[in-house]
Amino acid sequence: MVPKGIDTALDVGARDGHLSRLLAQRASEVVALDLEQPSFQFDRVRCVAGNATHLQFSDRTFDLVFCAEVLEHIADVDAAARELARVSRRYILVGVPYKQDVRIGRLTCSHCNQVSPPWGHLHSFDEAKLAALFPDYVCNEVSWVGTTRSSSNPLAVALLDYAGNPFANYQQDEPCVHCLKNFSRAPSRTFTQKVASALGVYLQRASTAMSAAHGNWIHMLLERR
Repeated sequence: MVPKGIDTALDVGARDGHLSRLLAQRASEVVALDLEQPSFQFDRVRCVAGNATHLQFSDRTFDLVFCAEVLEHIADVDAAARELARVSRRYILVGVPYKQDVRIGRLTCSHCNQVSPPWGHLHSFDEAKLAALFPDYVCNEVSWVGTTRSSSNPLAVALLDYAGNPFANYQQDEPCVHCLKNFSRAPSRTFTQKVASALGVYLQRASTAMSAAHGNWIHMLLERR
């Protein structure tokens, strides 16, 4: 989906640099940005530290701004979208979870006893919501990766929250969104909580069985109007 003829590109949320390296096959200069300056070294790739909600670049600096697996983690997603749009000269290529039910896989923090969404995903997106973040851009292309039909319902969520959400992935890298401490293990459960968690799982499975399959991740290529 990366358009041809681009000269400069910004990779927001570069992580290990895999996609920055691929972008450098299309662009003569790539800036790889993450909250902490990345340590990898690739030809035509320059690493910097920065925040997606306050980018340090001038308006319309890059032919392409690439941002995948980032926006769902940012509380002020509108501010991040405005910054991506501001520093892009022509294109934005963005990837996010598609219609994710963030009620599934919630975690209960053993430190602050608050509930966090899975993998720190604070937002759920569809085509309309994603496009609305970039009003000065028009969508040129959309693609999906994988399929899912996972779904939940309010009663299942309430039962699993009461039970301490014992079946979530407590080994995930993302910390609690409230106290920012790392998850370590699922909280211990009483007999009543075990019964509640079993009922919650069955209800969640019933919701999934009645849901239609859809793409798991969406990637959208936008071009400035």
